[in-house]
Amino acid sequence: MHLIVKARAKINWTLDVRGTLPNGYHDLDMLLQSVSLCDCLQFSDSESLSLKVHQGGGSFVPADEKNLVMKAALALQQATGTRKGAEILLRKYIPVCAGMGGGSSDAAAALVSLNRLWKLGLPEKELESIGLSVGADVPFCIHGGLQRVSGIGEVLRRLPAAGPVWILAVQPCRGLSTRDVFTTLAAQKPEERHRPDNDAAEEALVSGNLPQLVRSMGNVLQPVAEQLRSQIAEAAEELVRLGALRAMMTGSGTVVYGVFETPAVAHAALEKVQEEYQTGYVMRTLDSGIEVVEEGA
Repeated sequence: MHLIVKARAKINWTLDVRGTLPNGYHDLDMLLQSVSLCDCLQFSDSESLSLKVHQGGGSFVPADEKNLVMKAALALQQATGTRKGAEILLRKYIPVCAGMGGGSSDAAAALVSLNRLWKLGLPEKELESIGLSVGADVPFCIHGGLQRVSGIGEVLRRLPAAGPVWILAVQPCRGLSTRDVFTTLAAQKPEERHRPDNDAAEEALVSGNLPQLVRSMGNVLQPVAEQLRSQIAEAAEELVRLGALRAMMTGSGTVVYGVFETPAVAHAALEKVQEEYQTGYVMRTLDSGIEVVEEGA
């Protein structure tokens, strides 16, 4: 048996840090949504677990147990006691260290696909619990779509999105360490943070009110990341100059995306930024994160 699966990237419409939890982790409040950019994974029956990675660009993606795909597969084996294996091929298109959840989405695809390949029959909630041990964004990525996410990433509330929003994303500089970004944030006074309006942004996404969305979206990590990479602010300014209604960093960076009224305006902007930024994608938002595109014996 084999499966071919799309693992979609995500963007943050909002990201707020409400404080610190008793376990030392940050207490987050975010609106996340899946987008059309995706990695592609193939899973085939095998007696042992193995992973091959095909990728473009200069970033190195490991093919051993440091890769979240392998971490997810091993966590699923441990949780269920199965000794089944799989031959996994990962074709990497989502940029690395970008804030787009590429590794988390790949891990989610592994959990969903191996659950089917190995005929384990685990419900989605149980896969989310296993996924949380692999990475904080993995539970969201298992279902994807539009969700309000809080805690460390384990509290999920699905939302009905009104329709697709078109965005252009660029990566203006090398990636950032999430740990470095949060360490820098910790030195900042909470009252100095420019917080997003999560409730207004949620209402806008559900109702399809684009002007309200661009007014209420925001990321408390962006000013911190801009201290470490000035190119982030420059990219946001450039996208607005080229027609974006609003431009913002996603996650802990370093991808910056602009919100556009039409795909035509987004594609026209892409043509103008391609020489400056090697990584540029026009995408639309979607209502799912993992898609099985082929299943065969």
